[in-house]
Amino acid sequence: MLGEEYQTMTEQVPATSVKTEEQSGFSDRMRKILSARETGVFIALILMCLILWQTTPSFMTVRNLLNVGRQISLLGIMAVGMTFVLIAREVDLSVGSIYAFCGLITGMLLVGGWNLPISLAIGLLAGSVIGFINGFFSTYGMLPSFITTLGMMSVIRGAALVITNGQPVTINDSSGADPATLEAFYYLGQGRIFDLIPMQLIFFIIVSIVGWFVLSRTVFGFKVYAVGGSPKAARVSGIKVYNVKIWTFIIMGFLSALAGILSLAFLPSGQAGRTGVGLELDVIAAAIVGGASLGGGEGTIPGTILGVFIIGVLRNGLVLLGISPFWQEVVIGSIIILAVGIDKWTSSRRGR
Repeated sequence: MLGEEYQTMTEQVPATSVKTEEQSGFSDRMRKILSARETGVFIALILMCLILWQTTPSFMTVRNLLNVGRQISLLGIMAVGMTFVLIAREVDLSVGSIYAFCGLITGMLLVGGWNLPISLAIGLLAGSVIGFINGFFSTYGMLPSFITTLGMMSVIRGAALVITNGQPVTINDSSGADPATLEAFYYLGQGRIFDLIPMQLIFFIIVSIVGWFVLSRTVFGFKVYAVGGSPKAARVSGIKVYNVKIWTFIIMGFLSALAGILSLAFLPSGQAGRTGVGLELDVIAAAIVGGASLGGGEGTIPGTILGVFIIGVLRNGLVLLGISPFWQEVVIGSIIILAVGIDKWTSSRRGR
């Protein structure tokens, strides 16, 4: 009888122990999820949507939600690139100028009779080359990326003004472009899958998936985090820090060019002095709101997507509420200050 009781006890103890370990593991996972910055951003987004749903019934309509998706797509594409740059402990202020320059270059080539694939390739290549220049001077040139890209912002904007002579670039039948090429180009920005989902949103989804995979599932992504977390430790471990940083700038330049081309395909007219002005602020704000840190080493693509949605939903809601465009800028600027403040405050607390 004592043997039976002993056997029963030995059978029960491991089961209880396993159960306790499972509960502890589940609690740790839940605590980690709830403490993640992305969780707070997600909750804020849901609350914002619920408030707008109650105040403006038209907000939750399928048409408006798809419009929000289209409106945030170009910002989101660029924010994915900015996430790479910020994680690597750098910043790029020239994205608005690259956006304008590459879009206008592509448009001028189309107007000049070039075919679509070559025009797109040259536009994207131009963005990548500018990104390389930014990265080279910010690393081997020993210049702070803030200064390098601030200067390039003016250089590229000026180059766009020189090339276009300050005149708008308009792409239509009367401009001399091939009608078939125009139709294909317009579809990139204006088309809809199943006559419902905007093509710009499709591009954003593809870029987000690829960006997430590269950043979280590849060796290069690991190197980006390592470089941003501690450049010295990364260098000691054999990582070529400068090369990794240059590649993040190239990615940023490429995605800025892509967004600029899609913008011109949606609204086939642009001017060097106006297109993309101030866009870099929204791009940086979206990435930081989503959890990317100005101190480097932190950030995720899902978080950036949430940050993009925060900016996009906020802008859309302010429009639906009839808020003056001037006040909209005040609100967005306040969000940027708040986001940077939260980033600095949380970084200070972690450092204690």
